[in-house]
This record gives sequence, structure tokens and C-alpha cells, in this order.
Amino acid sequence: MNEVPQTPRTIPDRLESPFRSALKSWEALLIVVAVAIFIANSFASPYFLNPWSLSDATFNFTEKAIIALAMAMVIISGEIDLSVASIIALASTAMGFALQFGVDTPTLVAIGLFVGLACGAFNGALVAGFGLPSIVVTIGTMSLFRGISYLVLGDQAFRGYPSDFAWFGQGYVWWVISFELVLFLVLAGLFYVLLHRTNFGRTVFAIGNNPVAAQFSGIRVARIKFMLFLLTGLMSGIAAILLTARLGSTRPSIASGWELEIVTMVVLGGVAILGGSGSIAGVVIAAFIMGLVTFGLGLLNVPGIVMSIFIGLMLITVIALPIVAGKLRQQTSGAK
Repeated sequence: MNEVPQTPRTIPDRLESPFRSALKSWEALLIVVAVAIFIANSFASPYFLNPWSLSDATFNFTEKAIIALAMAMVIISGEIDLSVASIIALASTAMGFALQFGVDTPTLVAIGLFVGLACGAFNGALVAGFGLPSIVVTIGTMSLFRGISYLVLGDQAFRGYPSDFAWFGQGYVWWVISFELVLFLVLAGLFYVLLHRTNFGRTVFAIGNNPVAAQFSGIRVARIKFMLFLLTGLMSGIAAILLTARLGSTRPSIASGWELEIVTMVVLGGVAILGGSGSIAGVVIAAFIMGLVTFGLGLLNVPGIVMSIFIGLMLITVIALPIVAGKLRQQTSGAK
């Protein structure tokens, strides 16, 4: 008897949606939106097209976008990390505390990375080791990490960071190209390869689509999830170094409210909030869109509270639209 050849099965990087079926690519739509916002900003303010203004615009999103790269993988796996901004606060506080003892720049960087990894490991141990819901765990650690920062600092601030440390957040690699932007683009390339071109990335999609099936197929689900929380912790530590260096000081309120913006960036990039689909390319484009929007509103002297309202509405809209579109399509199919 001739055996029927088996076609290898692969886990898709992203699920089909009403938007993708109509436009073929969510990323293509995001590019169109980004170009439209860029053109609108250029007409709204005469200062927008200045090269240094555009360079300043990148500082609005690079630190958040670096965390969004890791957050995308966590959400694709079916989890979430709401403690990332508080990890920044705790890592920055640890660096500021160490600064009082006269440590050098390499030591400050090492401390920031270590605290980020330690916080990520703590979250990962609770979620992957004890099976606790990630949203509950990270809401708790969000308060815990920032609470420690307030306990150490109170209403005070750490200042006096060395000039070579400040370069991480204020330096330029060439002309108007900042170190932060170059680092973000390099990390985006690495995360793209990790998620879309490796077995590790395929297991992340498998876990997000069906964690039980992934477990029975031999994937070590708990270990993968632990590693993902380590990644968000590490990226938060990097963001803490960049932000602290850019501001030149440490306060317990640093990066307050960034959780919402990072999650919005990820979901706007096409990552399904329930997990199982998404792309790094979409997250990168969404990061530029949010940077352009916030910088454009800033040039128009729009108050920060209005920006927060706009970001909140954007998050709700991006999450709700695919669900509403899916229900409408089901009703249309049922009526035929």
C-alpha cells in the first residue's frame, strides 16, 4: 500500500481578521495611518519637519517601545505584565541609591539590568511556578515595586548622575540619530527573528493559541512563560537606564502610567489581546504612530491629561473594533 504523504503543519504567526481580509495586511494599514499623521503634523506645526524636532519625537516612544517588544511576546502567549512601569521605578531607585556610594557607570548599568531581571523572575515564578493569573500577579507587583520606591525615596529625588551615564539617554550616534533610537531598532530586529524565525517563537504562538494542547505536545509551557517574564523584566531594566539617564534624576513617580501606553502600543500593532497572534513589525509601526501622535499634540500645546484620554480611547477602540467586526460578520454570514 502506498502511504499518503503527510503535509507538515505549522502554527500561523497571526490569525485572519476582518481587517486583514479586507486590507490583506494590518501592518500596511498602520503604515498608511503613520504617513497620514506625519502629513497632518507637518501642516499643524511649522516646527515639526525640523530634523531636531523629529529626533526629539523619537524620545517620546523609544523607551516604551523597547518594553512593548517583550510585552508583545507575553501577550501573544496569553499572559500580560502590568508591572513594567513599576519595575522601571524600582530599577531607577536602586541605581540612584547606589549612586550615593559613588559607583561608576558600568556598575549603575549592571544594577539596572539586575533589578529588572530580578523583578521579571519574581513575576515569572508566581505565574509559571505557582500558576497564578498574570493579571492579578502583576497588578500586585505593580503596587509592590513602586511602593518600595516610595518607601526609599519619599518625596525626595536622587540626582548627580555622571555625564557618561547620561549619554545613554541623551547621546547621539550620528547627527540627529539618538542612541535610544538605534538601540530600539536593533532590539526590534532581534525580537523579530526570535518571534518569527525560531522554534522559541513558534512555541509562544502555540501556547497562546492553546496552552493545554501545547503542554501535551511536549512544550514546556511554564518554562517558556517564565522566560517571557524575564524578557519583560530585562527590557524594563534597559528602559529604566535610558529614562533615568535622559531625565538625570530618579523619583518614585518615574514612568507613572506607562503600562497603559505600552499595552496600547502592542494592541495597536495587531497583537490579539487574548493571545495567539501578532507581529513585531506591527508593534514597531504602532510605536512610531503613538510617538508621532503624542509629539504632534505636544507641539499644539495639548494638555497631558487630554493625551491620556486619547490613549485610553485608542486602547478601547483597537480592542473593541475587531470584536464588533467579527460579530457583524457572523451575523451577516448567518443571515445568508
